[in-house]
Amino acid sequence: MVRLEGLVRLRGLDLPLLRRAAASVPGAVTDAWPVEVENLLRTAVSRLGGGDLQEAAERTLGLASGMRDRAAADRRRLAAQVYGLSVERFRKSQEEMVLGQIAEWVCWIAGTGNRDAARTDGMPAPHLQHRTLRLTRSGRPLTITLHIHPVELLRNVDVIVSPSNTHLGLPEMYKASVSASLRRAGAVRDAAGDVVEDPVHDDLAQWRGKHGVRHRPVLPGTVAPTGPGALARQGVRRIYHAVVAVPRPGTNDYEVTPQNVAAAAARALALMSEERDAHNPPLRSVCFPLLGAGRGGLTPENSVSALWTALVADFDRDRELHLVVRRPLVADLVTEVLGGRTDPGPPAGTDGGKGHGCG
Repeated sequence: MVRLEGLVRLRGLDLPLLRRAAASVPGAVTDAWPVEVENLLRTAVSRLGGGDLQEAAERTLGLASGMRDRAAADRRRLAAQVYGLSVERFRKSQEEMVLGQIAEWVCWIAGTGNRDAARTDGMPAPHLQHRTLRLTRSGRPLTITLHIHPVELLRNVDVIVSPSNTHLGLPEMYKASVSASLRRAGAVRDAAGDVVEDPVHDDLAQWRGKHGVRHRPVLPGTVAPTGPGALARQGVRRIYHAVVAVPRPGTNDYEVTPQNVAAAAARALALMSEERDAHNPPLRSVCFPLLGAGRGGLTPENSVSALWTALVADFDRDRELHLVVRRPLVADLVTEVLGGRTDPGPPAGTDGGKGHGCG
Protein backbone atom coordinates (compact mmCIF):
# COMPACT_ATOMS: atom_id res chain seq x y z
CA MET A 1 0.00 0.00 0.00
CA VAL A 2 2.82 2.42 0.78
CA ARG A 3 4.51 1.56 -2.50
CA LEU A 4 1.29 2.21 -4.41
CA GLU A 5 0.08 5.35 -2.66
CA GLY A 6 3.38 6.92 -1.62
CA LEU A 7 4.59 8.73 1.47
CA VAL A 8 2.45 11.83 0.90
CA ARG A 9 -0.73 9.76 1.40
CA LEU A 10 0.33 7.82 4.51
CA ARG A 11 -2.26 9.43 6.80
CA GLY A 12 -5.10 8.27 4.59
CA LEU A 13 -4.00 4.63 4.52
CA ASP A 14 -5.14 1.79 6.77
CA LEU A 15 -1.77 0.54 8.07
CA PRO A 16 -2.43 -1.02 11.50
CA LEU A 17 0.65 -3.25 11.53
CA LEU A 18 3.07 -0.56 10.38
CA ARG A 19 1.55 1.81 12.97
CA ARG A 20 1.98 -0.82 15.67
CA ALA A 21 5.56 -1.49 14.57
CA ALA A 22 6.39 2.24 14.67
CA ALA A 23 4.73 2.69 18.06
CA SER A 24 6.75 -0.20 19.54
CA VAL A 25 9.94 1.81 19.23
CA PRO A 26 10.74 3.90 22.35
CA GLY A 27 10.16 7.58 21.76
CA ALA A 28 7.52 7.08 19.09
CA VAL A 29 4.91 9.85 18.95
CA THR A 30 1.69 8.08 18.07
CA ASP A 31 -0.22 11.31 17.29
CA ALA A 32 2.22 11.87 14.46
CA TRP A 33 2.14 8.27 13.35
CA PRO A 34 2.72 8.97 9.63
CA VAL A 35 6.06 10.55 10.53
CA GLU A 36 6.93 7.61 12.78
CA VAL A 37 6.01 5.10 10.07
CA GLU A 38 8.14 6.98 7.55
CA ASN A 39 11.06 7.11 9.98
CA LEU A 40 10.68 3.39 10.61
CA LEU A 41 10.74 2.67 6.88
CA ARG A 42 13.80 4.88 6.41
CA THR A 43 15.61 3.05 9.20
CA ALA A 44 14.66 -0.34 7.73
CA VAL A 45 15.89 0.66 4.27
CA SER A 46 19.15 2.00 5.71
CA ARG A 47 19.87 -1.50 7.06
CA LEU A 48 19.95 -3.05 3.58
CA GLY A 49 23.69 -2.50 3.25
CA GLY A 50 23.87 -0.06 0.38
CA GLY A 51 24.32 -1.02 -3.25
CA ASP A 52 21.55 -1.80 -5.74
CA LEU A 53 19.22 -3.30 -3.14
CA GLN A 54 19.12 -0.20 -0.96
CA GLU A 55 18.92 2.18 -3.93
CA ALA A 56 16.02 0.23 -5.44
CA ALA A 57 14.25 0.21 -2.07
CA GLU A 58 14.64 3.98 -1.69
CA ARG A 59 13.20 4.55 -5.15
CA THR A 60 10.40 2.02 -4.70
CA LEU A 61 8.99 3.75 -1.61
CA GLY A 62 9.90 7.30 -2.63
CA LEU A 63 12.51 7.68 0.10
CA ALA A 64 15.21 8.85 -2.30
CA SER A 65 15.87 12.56 -2.58
CA GLY A 66 13.25 14.33 -4.69
CA MET A 67 11.01 11.28 -5.05
CA ARG A 68 8.61 11.74 -2.15
CA ASP A 69 5.65 12.80 -4.33
CA ARG A 70 6.45 10.78 -7.46
CA ALA A 71 3.72 8.55 -8.86
CA ALA A 72 3.95 4.81 -8.23
CA ALA A 73 4.62 4.10 -11.92
CA ASP A 74 7.55 6.52 -11.96
CA ARG A 75 9.04 5.06 -8.80
CA ARG A 76 8.74 1.52 -10.19
CA ARG A 77 10.37 2.55 -13.46
CA LEU A 78 13.28 4.24 -11.69
CA ALA A 79 13.75 1.27 -9.36
CA ALA A 80 13.80 -1.10 -12.35
CA GLN A 81 16.59 0.98 -13.87
CA VAL A 82 18.81 0.19 -10.88
CA TYR A 83 18.88 -3.46 -11.97
CA GLY A 84 18.78 -2.69 -15.68
CA LEU A 85 15.45 -4.51 -16.05
CA SER A 86 12.19 -3.81 -17.83
CA VAL A 87 9.40 -2.50 -15.60
CA GLU A 88 7.40 -5.69 -16.03
CA ARG A 89 10.26 -8.01 -15.18
CA PHE A 90 11.16 -5.90 -12.16
CA ARG A 91 7.53 -6.02 -10.97
CA LYS A 92 7.44 -9.81 -11.19
CA SER A 93 10.77 -10.50 -9.52
CA GLN A 94 13.02 -7.94 -7.86
CA GLU A 95 10.23 -5.71 -6.54
CA GLU A 96 8.81 -8.48 -4.39
CA MET A 97 12.28 -9.23 -3.06
CA VAL A 98 12.94 -5.54 -2.32
CA LEU A 99 9.68 -5.14 -0.39
CA GLY A 100 10.31 -8.40 1.44
CA GLN A 101 13.73 -7.21 2.61
CA ILE A 102 12.25 -3.95 3.88
CA ALA A 103 9.57 -5.91 5.72
CA GLU A 104 12.19 -8.18 7.32
CA TRP A 105 13.94 -5.18 8.84
CA VAL A 106 10.68 -3.53 9.92
CA CYS A 107 9.81 -6.71 11.82
CA TRP A 108 13.29 -6.86 13.32
CA ILE A 109 13.25 -3.27 14.52
CA ALA A 110 9.76 -3.65 15.95
CA GLY A 111 10.68 -6.93 17.62
CA THR A 112 13.75 -5.51 19.35
CA GLY A 113 12.07 -2.20 20.17
CA ASN A 114 15.24 -0.34 19.33
CA ARG A 115 15.96 1.89 16.38
CA ASP A 116 19.53 2.45 17.55
CA ALA A 117 21.61 5.55 17.65
CA ALA A 118 23.60 6.63 14.62
CA ARG A 119 27.15 5.39 14.28
CA THR A 120 30.07 7.64 13.62
CA ASP A 121 29.96 6.71 9.93
CA GLY A 122 26.40 7.99 9.67
CA MET A 123 24.81 4.53 9.38
CA PRO A 124 22.53 3.19 12.12
CA ALA A 125 24.23 0.63 14.32
CA PRO A 126 22.61 -2.81 14.06
CA HIS A 127 20.88 -4.11 17.17
CA LEU A 128 22.44 -7.54 17.63
CA GLN A 129 21.52 -10.22 20.09
CA HIS A 130 22.73 -13.64 21.00
CA ARG A 131 21.96 -16.34 23.53
CA THR A 132 24.23 -18.85 25.17
CA LEU A 133 22.80 -22.37 25.13
CA ARG A 134 24.37 -24.55 27.77
CA LEU A 135 23.65 -28.16 26.88
CA THR A 136 24.54 -31.55 28.26
CA ARG A 137 24.70 -34.63 26.08
CA SER A 138 25.90 -38.02 27.32
CA GLY A 139 27.16 -36.32 30.45
CA ARG A 140 29.33 -33.86 28.51
CA PRO A 141 28.77 -30.08 28.66
CA LEU A 142 28.41 -28.33 25.33
CA THR A 143 27.97 -24.60 24.78
CA ILE A 144 26.45 -23.11 21.62
CA THR A 145 26.17 -19.38 20.90
CA LEU A 146 22.89 -18.63 19.13
CA HIS A 147 23.02 -15.37 17.17
CA ILE A 148 19.75 -13.63 16.32
CA HIS A 149 20.46 -11.33 13.39
CA PRO A 150 21.30 -11.50 9.66
CA VAL A 151 24.21 -13.78 8.87
CA GLU A 152 26.24 -11.03 7.21
CA LEU A 153 26.50 -9.19 10.56
CA LEU A 154 28.53 -11.97 12.19
CA ARG A 155 31.88 -10.88 13.56
CA ASN A 156 34.95 -12.71 14.82
CA VAL A 157 33.76 -16.16 13.77
CA ASP A 158 36.46 -18.05 11.86
CA VAL A 159 34.21 -20.12 9.59
CA ILE A 160 30.68 -19.44 8.32
CA VAL A 161 28.88 -22.34 6.68
CA SER A 162 26.76 -21.31 3.70
CA PRO A 163 24.08 -23.57 2.15
CA SER A 164 24.51 -24.39 -1.52
CA ASN A 165 23.03 -26.56 -4.25
CA THR A 166 24.63 -29.44 -6.10
CA HIS A 167 25.79 -27.10 -8.88
CA LEU A 168 27.57 -24.85 -6.34
CA GLY A 169 25.93 -21.87 -8.00
CA LEU A 170 25.75 -18.67 -5.99
CA PRO A 171 22.56 -16.59 -6.26
CA GLU A 172 22.72 -12.98 -7.39
CA MET A 173 23.70 -10.46 -4.70
CA TYR A 174 20.24 -8.89 -4.57
CA LYS A 175 18.60 -12.13 -3.44
CA ALA A 176 17.54 -12.67 0.17
CA SER A 177 19.13 -16.06 0.91
CA VAL A 178 22.03 -16.75 3.27
CA SER A 179 24.40 -17.49 0.38
CA ALA A 180 23.38 -14.30 -1.46
CA SER A 181 23.86 -12.28 1.72
CA LEU A 182 27.36 -13.67 2.23
CA ARG A 183 28.28 -13.05 -1.40
CA ARG A 184 27.01 -9.47 -1.08
CA ALA A 185 28.82 -8.88 2.20
CA GLY A 186 32.03 -10.39 0.81
CA ALA A 187 32.05 -8.16 -2.28
CA VAL A 188 34.70 -5.45 -2.59
CA ARG A 189 33.24 -2.01 -3.34
CA ASP A 190 34.69 1.30 -4.41
CA ALA A 191 34.11 4.65 -2.70
CA ALA A 192 30.76 5.03 -4.47
CA GLY A 193 29.56 1.67 -3.18
CA ASP A 194 29.75 -0.08 -6.56
CA VAL A 195 31.00 -3.68 -6.64
CA VAL A 196 34.48 -3.90 -8.16
CA GLU A 197 35.37 -7.45 -7.09
CA ASP A 198 33.28 -10.54 -6.33
CA PRO A 199 35.84 -12.70 -4.48
CA VAL A 200 33.48 -15.27 -2.92
CA HIS A 201 31.98 -16.07 -6.32
CA ASP A 202 35.40 -16.10 -7.99
CA ASP A 203 36.95 -18.37 -5.35
CA LEU A 204 34.07 -20.83 -5.66
CA ALA A 205 34.40 -20.88 -9.46
CA GLN A 206 38.12 -21.56 -9.05
CA TRP A 207 37.40 -24.45 -6.66
CA ARG A 208 34.95 -25.98 -9.16
CA GLY A 209 37.54 -25.73 -11.94
CA LYS A 210 40.28 -27.24 -9.79
CA HIS A 211 38.08 -30.22 -8.88
CA GLY A 212 36.75 -30.76 -12.39
CA VAL A 213 33.12 -29.95 -11.59
CA ARG A 214 32.73 -26.67 -13.44
CA HIS A 215 30.06 -28.15 -15.71
CA ARG A 216 28.55 -30.93 -13.64
CA PRO A 217 26.91 -31.24 -10.22
CA VAL A 218 28.55 -32.55 -7.09
CA LEU A 219 27.10 -34.91 -4.53
CA PRO A 220 25.02 -33.66 -1.59
CA GLY A 221 27.25 -33.36 1.46
CA THR A 222 30.14 -31.83 -0.51
CA VAL A 223 31.73 -28.77 1.09
CA ALA A 224 33.73 -26.24 -0.93
CA PRO A 225 35.89 -23.75 1.04
CA THR A 226 36.51 -20.18 -0.11
CA GLY A 227 37.97 -17.03 1.31
CA PRO A 228 35.66 -14.50 3.01
CA GLY A 229 36.27 -11.54 0.72
CA ALA A 230 35.41 -8.26 2.43
CA LEU A 231 34.04 -10.19 5.42
CA ALA A 232 37.67 -10.53 6.52
CA ARG A 233 37.27 -7.03 7.99
CA GLN A 234 34.73 -8.55 10.41
CA GLY A 235 37.09 -11.29 11.52
CA VAL A 236 35.66 -14.00 9.24
CA ARG A 237 38.38 -16.17 7.72
CA ARG A 238 36.63 -18.89 5.73
CA ILE A 239 33.27 -19.59 4.09
CA TYR A 240 32.32 -23.24 3.68
CA HIS A 241 29.76 -23.80 0.92
CA ALA A 242 27.85 -26.87 2.09
CA VAL A 243 25.85 -28.70 -0.57
CA VAL A 244 22.42 -29.59 0.81
CA ALA A 245 19.96 -28.70 -1.98
CA VAL A 246 19.19 -30.81 -5.05
CA PRO A 247 17.41 -28.86 -7.84
CA ARG A 248 14.15 -30.37 -9.07
CA PRO A 249 14.35 -30.60 -12.88
CA GLY A 250 12.12 -28.18 -14.73
CA THR A 251 11.29 -26.11 -11.65
CA ASN A 252 12.78 -23.37 -9.48
CA ASP A 253 12.46 -25.59 -6.41
CA TYR A 254 14.94 -27.65 -4.43
CA GLU A 255 14.80 -30.86 -2.46
CA VAL A 256 16.59 -30.96 0.89
CA THR A 257 16.62 -33.89 3.29
CA PRO A 258 17.74 -33.96 6.92
CA GLN A 259 20.26 -36.64 5.91
CA ASN A 260 21.93 -34.26 3.44
CA VAL A 261 22.02 -31.50 6.05
CA ALA A 262 23.65 -33.79 8.60
CA ALA A 263 26.16 -35.07 6.03
CA ALA A 264 27.12 -31.55 4.90
CA ALA A 265 27.45 -30.31 8.48
CA ALA A 266 29.65 -33.29 9.39
CA ARG A 267 31.85 -32.68 6.36
CA ALA A 268 32.16 -28.97 7.23
CA LEU A 269 33.36 -29.87 10.72
CA ALA A 270 35.81 -32.42 9.32
CA LEU A 271 37.14 -29.88 6.80
CA MET A 272 37.61 -27.36 9.58
CA SER A 273 39.70 -29.90 11.48
CA GLU A 274 41.79 -30.54 8.35
CA GLU A 275 42.39 -26.83 7.76
CA ARG A 276 42.69 -25.79 11.38
CA ASP A 277 46.46 -25.70 11.74
CA ALA A 278 47.05 -24.25 8.28
CA HIS A 279 45.89 -20.89 9.63
CA ASN A 280 47.49 -18.67 12.22
CA PRO A 281 45.92 -18.62 14.71
CA PRO A 282 44.26 -22.00 14.10
CA LEU A 283 40.60 -22.08 13.08
CA ARG A 284 38.53 -22.43 16.21
CA SER A 285 34.98 -21.09 15.76
CA VAL A 286 32.31 -22.10 13.25
CA CYS A 287 28.79 -20.82 12.66
CA PHE A 288 25.91 -22.65 10.97
CA PRO A 289 22.66 -21.14 9.68
CA LEU A 290 19.66 -23.47 9.62
CA LEU A 291 20.69 -25.34 6.49
CA GLY A 292 17.79 -26.15 4.19
CA ALA A 293 15.23 -24.16 6.16
CA GLY A 294 14.77 -21.52 3.45
CA ARG A 295 13.77 -22.49 -0.07
CA GLY A 296 14.82 -26.03 0.75
CA GLY A 297 11.56 -26.43 2.63
CA LEU A 298 12.81 -28.00 5.88
CA THR A 299 11.22 -26.72 9.05
CA PRO A 300 13.58 -25.00 11.51
CA GLU A 301 13.00 -27.91 13.89
CA ASN A 302 14.07 -30.50 11.30
CA SER A 303 17.09 -28.46 10.24
CA VAL A 304 18.45 -27.89 13.74
CA SER A 305 17.82 -31.54 14.64
CA ALA A 306 19.88 -32.63 11.63
CA LEU A 307 22.63 -30.15 12.52
CA TRP A 308 22.62 -31.38 16.09
CA THR A 309 23.28 -34.94 14.89
CA ALA A 310 26.51 -33.77 13.26
CA LEU A 311 27.55 -31.44 16.08
CA VAL A 312 27.24 -34.13 18.74
CA ALA A 313 29.01 -36.75 16.65
CA ASP A 314 31.98 -34.41 16.11
CA PHE A 315 32.12 -32.92 19.59
CA ASP A 316 35.38 -31.03 20.12
CA ARG A 317 36.04 -29.13 23.33
CA ASP A 318 38.48 -26.83 21.51
CA ARG A 319 35.87 -25.74 18.98
CA GLU A 320 33.43 -22.86 19.45
CA LEU A 321 30.02 -23.65 17.99
CA HIS A 322 27.62 -20.97 16.77
CA LEU A 323 24.19 -20.96 15.15
CA VAL A 324 22.60 -17.96 13.45
CA VAL A 325 18.92 -17.20 12.79
CA ARG A 326 17.22 -13.97 11.76
CA ARG A 327 14.16 -13.97 14.01
CA PRO A 328 13.64 -14.29 17.77
CA LEU A 329 10.72 -16.67 17.15
CA VAL A 330 12.99 -19.08 15.27
CA ALA A 331 15.57 -18.70 18.04
CA ASP A 332 12.88 -19.82 20.50
CA LEU A 333 12.18 -22.90 18.37
CA VAL A 334 15.89 -23.74 18.20
CA THR A 335 16.23 -23.37 21.96
CA GLU A 336 13.20 -25.59 22.51
CA VAL A 337 14.47 -28.31 20.17
CA LEU A 338 17.92 -28.36 21.72
CA GLY A 339 16.46 -28.28 25.22
CA GLY A 340 19.20 -26.06 26.56
CA ARG A 341 19.25 -23.73 29.50
CA THR A 342 19.45 -20.31 27.90
CA ASP A 343 21.59 -17.52 29.34
CA PRO A 344 21.26 -14.02 27.89
CA GLY A 345 24.29 -12.88 25.95
CA PRO A 346 26.22 -9.72 26.77
CA PRO A 347 24.77 -6.39 25.66
CA ALA A 348 24.83 -5.67 21.94
CA GLY A 349 28.16 -4.30 20.83
CA THR A 350 30.25 -6.44 23.19
CA ASP A 351 31.85 -9.86 22.92
CA GLY A 352 31.65 -10.74 26.60
CA GLY A 353 35.44 -10.89 26.75
CA LYS A 354 35.53 -14.13 24.73
CA GLY A 355 36.78 -12.73 21.46
CA HIS A 356 33.65 -13.71 19.52
CA GLY A 357 30.01 -12.87 19.30
CA CYS A 358 27.97 -10.11 17.78
CA GLY A 359 30.65 -7.44 17.89
